Amino acid sequence: MPGQRALIVLTLLLASLWTATTIASEATARPSALPPMTHPEDNPATPEKIALGAKLFLDPRLSGSGTMACQGCHYHELGWGDGKVLSPRDNGDMNTRHTPSLYNVGYQTVWYWDGRAPTLEAQILAAWRAQISADPDVATARINDVPDYVEQFQAIYDEPATPENIVKSLAAYLRTKNSDNSPWDRYETGETDAVSADAIAGQALFMDKAGCAACHAPPFYGNSTFFNIGLEYGKENPDPGRFNVTENEADRGAFKTPTLRSVARHAPYFHDGSAATLEEAVRYMASGGGDDPNKSPLLIDRELSDEEIGQLIAFLESLVSTEDWEPVAVP
Repeated sequence: MPGQRALIVLTLLLASLWTATTIASEATARPSALPPMTHPEDNPATPEKIALGAKLFLDPRLSGSGTMACQGCHYHELGWGDGKVLSPRDNGDMNTRHTPSLYNVGYQTVWYWDGRAPTLEAQILAAWRAQISADPDVATARINDVPDYVEQFQAIYDEPATPENIVKSLAAYLRTKNSDNSPWDRYETGETDAVSADAIAGQALFMDKAGCAACHAPPFYGNSTFFNIGLEYGKENPDPGRFNVTENEADRGAFKTPTLRSVARHAPYFHDGSAATLEEAVRYMASGGGDDPNKSPLLIDRELSDEEIGQLIAFLESLVSTEDWEPVAVP
């Protein structure tokens, strides 16, 4: 029996090592247009931790009902979004804001549309409790009932699963979800046939006449600052946005600027999911947004022609990266 147990442990460790090596190589094999990822001092990334996070991301045991995984709102084929205007939580309640993409989430400096989470780890813990409606202690007990997980947590953290190290594993994994090797990136490094003439014209518009780069500057094509673009004004129950965090009237109706990398993959758009297509979103922004006395002065009618709108869209489509992703087996 001791020999049999040792063989089982060895098999589990080898399987984990293979998964970790595979995920790590996928995360680092492609050239990147982005700077190196910064990891928190108390949560350095390792291939083993990333591999563990990949399993936890797909595991419905983490939810209150045991039926919804993190992936329930973030699908690779939908640009790490869910394709819905608004999404239901595990307990059946509806969210009031659109699910954002996970692309380049590790590069942000504040999280959620209103920026209320100061770290990625804090955002994951909050979503664990709210979106998938879990008591982290109860969900952690389920994880500790799985021998494969017990072995991995012990090997990585020298302790069983805890809410804290589950969050750390998920964060390490999410910091690998990057859009960083698009046709436009390849064009900028000398691959002159990587994009169309329309995309090149669209980039010139993006940086100048259309004014997009004022909020969506490269290399991230987005930032962690907040702007009111006029979407809430006139609604029966307007979302205060950033105001809920700062209580500063200047922030009322302002929301975080999302990245535009791979934006063509994760419709619908805006914090309320109100733009069904990329063209609709581009036209809204190019026309100066909605009528709101608190709207950012950066939003003005850019008087773009239909041809120029098409060129902007061609450029945004050239920011779509391609990365391999295969779901790992959940123990």
